[in-house]
Amino acid sequence: MNKKLFAILIALMTLSLLGIIFVQGYWITNAYQTKEDQFTFNVRQSLISVSSKIQMRELEDYYTVYSGYVDSINAPDNVNFSELIYTTSDNINNETYIFSDGILEEDYKLSSNFLDTEVDSIQFKKITNKKSKTRLVLGIDGSGAPAKNTVESFSRLKDYERNQFDEMFKNISAKTPIHKRVTGKELEDELKKDLAERGVTSKFEYAVYSNNLSTKIKSRNFELNPDNTYETPLFENEEMQTNYMLHVNFSGKKKEVLSSILGMAVLSLVFTGVIILAYSSALSQLFKQRQISQIKSDFINNMTHEFKTPIATINLALDALKNPKVKDNQEFLTRYLGMIRDENRRMHAQVENVLRISKLEKNELDLPKERLKLHDILEKSISHVSLMVEDRGGYIATHFGALKTSVLGNESHLTNVLVNIFDNAIKYSEDSPKIDVYTENVKNSVILKIRDQGMGMSKAVQKRIFEKFYREATGDIHNVKGHGLGLAYVKRILDDHDAEIFVESEKEKGSTFIIKLHLIS
Repeated sequence: MNKKLFAILIALMTLSLLGIIFVQGYWITNAYQTKEDQFTFNVRQSLISVSSKIQMRELEDYYTVYSGYVDSINAPDNVNFSELIYTTSDNINNETYIFSDGILEEDYKLSSNFLDTEVDSIQFKKITNKKSKTRLVLGIDGSGAPAKNTVESFSRLKDYERNQFDEMFKNISAKTPIHKRVTGKELEDELKKDLAERGVTSKFEYAVYSNNLSTKIKSRNFELNPDNTYETPLFENEEMQTNYMLHVNFSGKKKEVLSSILGMAVLSLVFTGVIILAYSSALSQLFKQRQISQIKSDFINNMTHEFKTPIATINLALDALKNPKVKDNQEFLTRYLGMIRDENRRMHAQVENVLRISKLEKNELDLPKERLKLHDILEKSISHVSLMVEDRGGYIATHFGALKTSVLGNESHLTNVLVNIFDNAIKYSEDSPKIDVYTENVKNSVILKIRDQGMGMSKAVQKRIFEKFYREATGDIHNVKGHGLGLAYVKRILDDHDAEIFVESEKEKGSTFIIKLHLIS
């Protein structure tokens, strides 16, 4: 994939994911704020309602007592009667109607003892509405006394009296201590009832303050916290003034608001998480595919190089064999034929490596296993590479400490595994290869260690050396030619033998490959 196109694709995917996360975050924040505003609205409405109910209850209680006292008083202090009279006449029927509408005001003084206040007496008016209708019928000739018929009705204007009492009582009750006007239990019960009706279930604490000072009316654990406390006036007068404020604290406010959106928020976060995982997986796959593409390109380039050199050598040797002088010289003839044979074997080995990995990937590689002695396999493998080691002035020293070495395995493939490890130790030794081989028994296993004194590896490289096609490089230049297939083959074969392989290495200090195989009896 083109680098520019790849970068654009990643950028678009990242922007889309960030956009989704932003939208989800905005939605959750907005939903939380909406629920919090709804909670605040419900609480404020509930406090106003409870304050009004308590005030109305107080008025109703005292008005009931007041009405009983008023009805028991007979002699007023002052009486005032206002009357409006008007008449209508019907000349045809000789009838005259006289209408009267009067207001009787009786002033009383009532002891305030029943209100339990410091005021000596309460002045009030008893107002009665008197209505009458008189019908006068004259004689036909207008002589004689007229016939008279009168209908009267009386009614108390109790609504007016009630309003008058309310205004008067609000001013008087302001002098009554708060604990005599309302109890903590009444406040708590009314709050619970009203809040429940509005869907508010959070626990609360309450307190009544007078001029910013706490009164006796409060719950045990109340704390004045501005973030979670709501307030409303209590016992207001006609001028909307009061000495008391009801404070209610909701310590579980955030929990209740969060719980109301928790279901949708969790689902939203889960779906967003799935999208993030899918994005991460897609991004990982894209980078992996791009990396594989690059590795395969390097593999093809290396493979081309590995084949190009032996093919060129074979062609040169064949051209030399055509020379009449060479044909007659047995020494040159043997040398060139040996070169052709060696280069042919080299190409054959490369092809075999590729084919082996291909078969392993398809699970087509036949691995019949038999009882083998690990030390025998090691000696056979060492013999394959001993000439190369000697040619470079190095050595392979064996330190066989294992007394039991019988394992179940495939001789050919285990030999190839060990040859691959020895070959790497030789290739990655800048000076003469110095290789030590150790074996030991640990419980029911035999441990094999192949230690070299070569270039070594970094921690990052150690994690990836068993990956197919992977090869350590300096910048863009591979220091040692190869295909990155050898150790991948080693890992796959050992996995099939239920064996384990590890590597310990340090830059410039060499590497140690550790193989753990299960013993058989």
